[in-house]
Amino acid sequence: MTRKCMLLLTLLGLLAYLPAPAQRQQQLFNADWKFHRGDAPGAEQPQADDRTWRAVQLPHDWSIEGPFSEEWASATGYLPGGVGWYRKAFALPAGYRGKQVSIYFDGVYKNSEAWLNGHFLGKRPSGFASFQYELTPYLSAAGPNVLAVKVDHSEVADSRWYTGSGIYRNVYLLATAPVHVQQWGVGFTTPQVSASAATGQVAVALTNASATAAAVTVTSTLLDAKGQAVATAQKVLTVKPKANGTASLRLPIKNPALWSADQPNLYRLRVRLAVQGQAVDEVTEEVGVRTIRFDANQGFFLNGQPTKLRGVCIHDDAGALGVAVPPEVWERRLKALKAVGCNSLRMSHNPHADYLYRLCDRLGFLVMDEAFDEWERGKNKWVAGWNVGTPSQNGSHEYFKEWGDRDLRDMVLRNRNRPSIIMWSIGNEIDYPNDPYTHEVLNTGRNPQIYGKGYLPNHPPASEMGPLAKRLVAVVKQADASRPVTAALAGVVMSNFTDYPTALDLVGYNYQEFRYPEDHKQYPQRIIYGSENGMAPAAWAAVDSNAYVSAQYLWTGIDYLGEAGKWPQRANGAGLLDLAGFPKPEYYFRQSLWTSAPLLYLAAAEAPAVGAPAGRRPRGTATWNWPVASQVRVVAYTTNEATELLLNGQSLGKKAGRLPAWDVPYAAGELRARGYRNNQLVSETVLKTAGPPAALQIKPDRNSLSAKAQGLAQIEVQVVDQAGKPVPDDATEITVTLTGPARLLGIESGDLASHETYAAPRHRAHRGRLLVYVQATGAGPIGVALGAPGLAGQAVALRAE
Repeated sequence: MTRKCMLLLTLLGLLAYLPAPAQRQQQLFNADWKFHRGDAPGAEQPQADDRTWRAVQLPHDWSIEGPFSEEWASATGYLPGGVGWYRKAFALPAGYRGKQVSIYFDGVYKNSEAWLNGHFLGKRPSGFASFQYELTPYLSAAGPNVLAVKVDHSEVADSRWYTGSGIYRNVYLLATAPVHVQQWGVGFTTPQVSASAATGQVAVALTNASATAAAVTVTSTLLDAKGQAVATAQKVLTVKPKANGTASLRLPIKNPALWSADQPNLYRLRVRLAVQGQAVDEVTEEVGVRTIRFDANQGFFLNGQPTKLRGVCIHDDAGALGVAVPPEVWERRLKALKAVGCNSLRMSHNPHADYLYRLCDRLGFLVMDEAFDEWERGKNKWVAGWNVGTPSQNGSHEYFKEWGDRDLRDMVLRNRNRPSIIMWSIGNEIDYPNDPYTHEVLNTGRNPQIYGKGYLPNHPPASEMGPLAKRLVAVVKQADASRPVTAALAGVVMSNFTDYPTALDLVGYNYQEFRYPEDHKQYPQRIIYGSENGMAPAAWAAVDSNAYVSAQYLWTGIDYLGEAGKWPQRANGAGLLDLAGFPKPEYYFRQSLWTSAPLLYLAAAEAPAVGAPAGRRPRGTATWNWPVASQVRVVAYTTNEATELLLNGQSLGKKAGRLPAWDVPYAAGELRARGYRNNQLVSETVLKTAGPPAALQIKPDRNSLSAKAQGLAQIEVQVVDQAGKPVPDDATEITVTLTGPARLLGIESGDLASHETYAAPRHRAHRGRLLVYVQATGAGPIGVALGAPGLAGQAVALRAE
């Protein structure tokens, strides 16, 4: 009996030294919401009748539901805005009782107001900011609790691109102990890095919401990819009641696995808080160890290595899905961009969804994170078509004075631990000439982008921008001094007469490659790069041939909704990928410039007049179906030294270079290209004349889906002829039928003028292709069948588990 007691006491003693389970809890709060489109006075009250409201799962974008209409704005894709309400009734989870409970919104577009049980929580005008409200004072432990959110997007033409409407990003419910790490309260930097050792600096901001002082032990641990601790540090501090505290910890790291675009090695940083030996909070972040440096003469260095930033700009939407985009969609898109040779992304022109930055960390993209498209002055938002008619002046400038600093600071704090982010941008084309700012110099010189003619004295002076830029740069530096601050300038000729460029660490030039040499000479300390650029080979040559120019960011990586032409065009077609994520000919042209592995792609178009150049931006298609007696210009996009073209087995000659072109009299059959290096055949590609459409081919990106995470399958559909050759211009209407625990999330063709309902079970093919999004709603087998009149159908079996 005595031995049993001794063993029990020993066990209890050992247990006292083991950490108690951390008190922080977080759950995705996307399920079981109700939605009402239109205003609903009194809907913030818990007793309001919402029985007729529609059940929705978040993220949700009501604008994409349409309908498309010419009465709306081309700037935002001819889709509606308006007012919407969301409500969710919930019981407080048992593990959340007695804790500090908060609700976190990753993004709501826009002018959102929130209530819990009829109590007002707050308002956030920005549609791109992430924000959090504490619920604790108004919660009912017994339940039910009713969370209500009003979203006001009445100003439809309020952006130059499609923004969507609603709670379009994830929502999380959080619970913490009274002593806890603040929202975005962990910061990680690596001020010293070498191949053999590095120093991690950890800053922790914490809160003591209790009524008594607390002696808090802060422990920071860095874990490698195998989960092994490679460094740890600890600090004890006393935090007064109802007060905040900070801790700074240093982590020595031996033989660090450096993060880079080619090897995106990640660590997990774990921060634990303990009071009286008991763990009360724990936060874990993915982080990376790397160095970045920009030089006015030598460009950009990553981990000490000179690196050209081969970048693209992206917007938030994914065509038929609007801006409520599942992570799998962006993963597919990013992998396609990686394959084209892209190593950098510009988050134009606002903070993006939380998971997108994590994907960039894991896939190895270097990121320019951008805050604003306008400051205190509004820009033109086109209503009847791009640069057509009378523009709208609605926009985020309306609340910039009150909220701009906070929106910017929150963007930086939210994303500061992402190793992928290498610069913060405080604005895009704020200095667009005469839209809105102006200067007398616009009466002279070269101005590739300008609204109106010359200097417009009734517009605000360009001198306003310098003081604002200095203020915004200071906001960024206060939140994170480890990265440079930049902006994308459209009117450098004008801004050079202001303090705007001198306020920045890096100066981005939009479509002004011709200014690089003269400005580099005139401003030798200025770090210049291309923040937005066209597709022409000369635009890349300006980067590739000048060490001091570190980057090119193409407009754009992917086609996007809004900034459209005249009705019925709904989207902008500037991308390397179309709205469905299918590569366009420009994709392969860019691949020929940005990669070195053997590549050979054929694009064909109607031949231009005799003597015309091969074309600076390819616009052909990969098809060999042309009218009889046509003259066709065939261009090869290649990384090879020489390319031979053969038509029905007959050689049309061998040509050198990365853009060889042939003018070919069309004859049905087979067009074949062969690529050579050192006179050795290294690649080959074929275009074949297709017959009438006969069948459908389908290719899912995966067959197994996560039931718990509502996993998504993206199914590529191709119309083919009897021999299985793709039919390039078919527009057959295809019907999708699902069985099992799944829903049709949307169908996208890539057609810039399609107004078909996004979630209807039928959709016309565009250029013979479709992309079908199927989302799991539970566990079990899922059947996806596709059919079209007169064509052999196809089916695929998926499984959610």
